[in-house]
Amino acid sequence: MVDTLIHILLALLMPPLLIGVINRTKALMAGRRGAPLLQPYVELARLWRKGSVFSRTTSWLFRAGPLVALAATLLAALLVPFGGHNPPVAFIGDLVLFAYLFGLSRFFTTVSALDTGSSFEGMGAAREVTFGCLTEPVLFLVLVALARESGSLSLNGLLTHASGEMWPYEAAALLLMVGALFVLLLAENCRIPFDDPTTHLELTMIHEAMVLDHSGPAFGMILYSAALKLFVLGALVLHLALPFGIGEGLLGWLSFSAGMLVLAVAVGLVESVMARLRLLQVPRLLVAAAALAAFALLLTVR
Repeated sequence: MVDTLIHILLALLMPPLLIGVINRTKALMAGRRGAPLLQPYVELARLWRKGSVFSRTTSWLFRAGPLVALAATLLAALLVPFGGHNPPVAFIGDLVLFAYLFGLSRFFTTVSALDTGSSFEGMGAAREVTFGCLTEPVLFLVLVALARESGSLSLNGLLTHASGEMWPYEAAALLLMVGALFVLLLAENCRIPFDDPTTHLELTMIHEAMVLDHSGPAFGMILYSAALKLFVLGALVLHLALPFGIGEGLLGWLSFSAGMLVLAVAVGLVESVMARLRLLQVPRLLVAAAALAAFALLLTVR
């Protein structure tokens, strides 16, 4: 019961902190002081205190988009183990539900963007769906490789097996999986080099172009679900990247939290030293990530 409560509190409270760490890392790398670490919490509180404006030309799909995206991401967070502890929800085959919860979130986000009739939001939705078709194989190939090696069809089983037990004899495959998942993390969260979450040029935006008409609490839910998605996918990367496991008890929670902060710093460093790719080059990088995951699968079945 205590582990479940800590799991839920981490999923609810820590994601905005990761965004603050990323922004602060980018500011320090650029020689600036930057915004406070807790600034994302302030922004979310400000948005949730404001009112929302809904166009009369939109339908219920526009209002349902942020709600469904947030609900799907919250459910996905309940399927992933944190800190070496069992997740609140676990069953055989939950890895398929985990993957398609993000697909459900993407579907409603793009449909709500198309519902506005805006050409810019339609353009962003088209790009999001196109890149989503290339990121889903990466996730499935990694999960299949882990399932093949662990013999489990549950996220809890395969991630627990990967964290510490696979490194002595499957280090090469795990390195390929970590590389593929890190690229997936950047792509799914629209981070550099795939997208710039701080840009305001509609012609180059992907995810941000889809939410131009959202405001107030609805926009706050979009920002929060994006931070939560970064947190959940980061947990996958962390389980595979730690060669000695995360640990159990209080040490497990502390090491998991510290590892997530280190991962946020790594994302900030990547965004500081790289520029955004041209749109035509993005599919090539995603295909390369899929190739890494495919090679990892081949190494596990050799």
